Amino acid sequence: MGAADNREPAWKPAIPITRLRERAELLEQVRAFFRQRGLLEVETPVLSAAAVTDPNLESLVTEYRGPGAPPRERLYLQTSPEFPMKRLLAAGSGPIWQICRVFRGGERGARHNPEFTMLEWYRPGWDHHRLMDEVAELVWAICGESTVRRRTYAELFRPLGLDAHGDPQPVCEEAARSLGLEPPPGLDRDGLLDLILSHAVVPGLGSDGIDFVHEFPESQAALARVRPGHPAVAERFECFLQGMEIANGFHELGDAEEQARRFRRDLDVRRSRGRPEPPMDHRLLQALHHGLPDCAGVAMGLDRLFMVALGATHIDQVLAFPLERA
Repeated sequence: MGAADNREPAWKPAIPITRLRERAELLEQVRAFFRQRGLLEVETPVLSAAAVTDPNLESLVTEYRGPGAPPRERLYLQTSPEFPMKRLLAAGSGPIWQICRVFRGGERGARHNPEFTMLEWYRPGWDHHRLMDEVAELVWAICGESTVRRRTYAELFRPLGLDAHGDPQPVCEEAARSLGLEPPPGLDRDGLLDLILSHAVVPGLGSDGIDFVHEFPESQAALARVRPGHPAVAERFECFLQGMEIANGFHELGDAEEQARRFRRDLDVRRSRGRPEPPMDHRLLQALHHGLPDCAGVAMGLDRLFMVALGATHIDQVLAFPLERA
């Protein structure tokens, strides 16, 4: 079975009721995993007056004109619960987790649905290396995968003859073309590396176990800390199963001024690309000023994890009502 069976009436779910029961059992296993570890389950708003500034993500927008409406009468559907969860951490919540619905514009395909289910959790006092261990434990509990490999970002590119931290953009462009890839006009160095990674490396990751990639370039730190050195590297990781990224984790940045600088840099990039410029989350910045505990956090796409657990090859095989049936 590929995507949803379009021969069925559109009002019907895309998957059999037996598959819904299997999904419900997997969700209960995830909840049991965190109950056993004593983390606090939390709920945070799906709507926010601010939005993610990441140039590679697009927030869905709705209007609200009632009491308490923001100045622009716009609310953004979350791409991740990260910002409000960090506000809880700054308020003294301790270790927390949640399962929630998140939304990303322009994402649809065999592994993407614009509305999907995310698991996110945070561990005060941990770094990203220790959190990788717990991610592997959860994957083993849900999918039965026990072989774990950890490789640095640079190690993935060495067989291709590339120094991911040092080679200049023209070298990366030539490497992409030698692999049969034609970089779109205006693609920057990080975009070139991502193009090469996604087409020449990622399909082989997690083919017979769990693959973690860590020590990303400083320029790809997102909301992670940067470890000084030569080269400086972002303290973040990604987890791969069967050629899919299923989780993205950080040793979380707690510096409010640096976070604000990254937000402004993101908005500059969005402006240069002609993309919408959403308001940055000043409440998150206030929480960071108050003090975020040293912590690590991770976001995991549960639909993809369940695809692996259930032997599915298309995300529609684990969703009751994907986009075309919503």
